[in-house]
Amino acid sequence: MSTAAPQPPQGPTPYDSSTPNGPVRSPRAWYKKKRFVIPIVAIILFGWIGSIGGDETESTATSEQALTPADSVEEPPVEDDAPTEAELAAQAEEDAGEAAETAAAEAAAAEAAAAAEATAAEEAAVAAAAEEAARGTVSQQNALRSATNYLDYTAFSRSGLIGQLEFEGYSTEDATWGVDRVTVDYNEQAAKAAKNYLEYTSFSRSGLVDQLLFEGYTPEQAEFGVSQTGL
Repeated sequence: MSTAAPQPPQGPTPYDSSTPNGPVRSPRAWYKKKRFVIPIVAIILFGWIGSIGGDETESTATSEQALTPADSVEEPPVEDDAPTEAELAAQAEEDAGEAAETAAAEAAAAEAAAAAEATAAEEAAVAAAAEEAARGTVSQQNALRSATNYLDYTAFSRSGLIGQLEFEGYSTEDATWGVDRVTVDYNEQAAKAAKNYLEYTSFSRSGLVDQLLFEGYTPEQAEFGVSQTGL
């Protein structure tokens, strides 16, 4: 006859009524118990939220510290450099005065330039008139040539030469203009005339002086001319 294998002793079941203390529950793991899980989850949640808030607070504090200067330095007051109305009025008055002075100086310069130009034009006109007068008319130029030819031929005093040209038909003005522009030494002419008279006839000193005076020489010229003959 076979013997059965020995069975290990079995403990009482949870709801075994034969146990002296009534039904026994099987023990649960710690993480399945609410009294442990809820507080732990709350602690972890609060810690996580606190870490986030702490990071934001630290970041904000760091930003504020970066924006705030390390040393509090008061900025100097900014001076208002804008000119006042009085200063603007004074500057405007000064500018107006300078403008007036500049305009007056320019006007004076223009007036002086105009006066100088007018003077130059007047002087030019006078010079042109003098040049034309010196050049003379055709009749005056002819009178000048005739006077020169007469002096080459014989001796004449100034008045005697003018009379000769008038005898030739020149006006007194043209004859005078021509004679006055002849280069001649009338003392020399008087000496030449006195010599010519002595070659023609005899004269005393006083008679020869009178003859030269009659020819139109001045007393000084006549005395000089006669003295050159040896009388």
